[in-house]
Amino acid sequence: MSFGELACTYAALILHDDGIPVTAEKIATLVKTANVTVDSYWPSLFAKLCEKRNIDDLVTNVGSGGGGAVAVAAPTGGAGGAPAAAAAPAAVEKKEEEKEESDDDMGFGLFD
Repeated sequence: MSFGELACTYAALILHDDGIPVTAEKIATLVKTANVTVDSYWPSLFAKLCEKRNIDDLVTNVGSGGGGAVAVAAPTGGAGGAPAAAAAPAAVEKKEEEKEESDDDMGFGLFD
């Protein structure tokens, strides 16, 4: 993260915390008041971001990352083929575990 980007981030957070609408001019004014020089495009980029996204959501989800795997619940009751479909992944997992155990039987370990 560049120094100018960080300065604009703090300026946007300060404006939001004080309840002042976040605009490019106000971000630039805060950054200039702090005697920080930034490229001219940073304040407008942050102002556009703050218009489109809720800053409270950005702050609370800062460490959540993105695009994680989604767990899907197995269907309960109803279709006749559902139990067979649910049992198939369990069989695949058992086969993978057996392969890992067979490596231990070869007579060597990680620290031998």
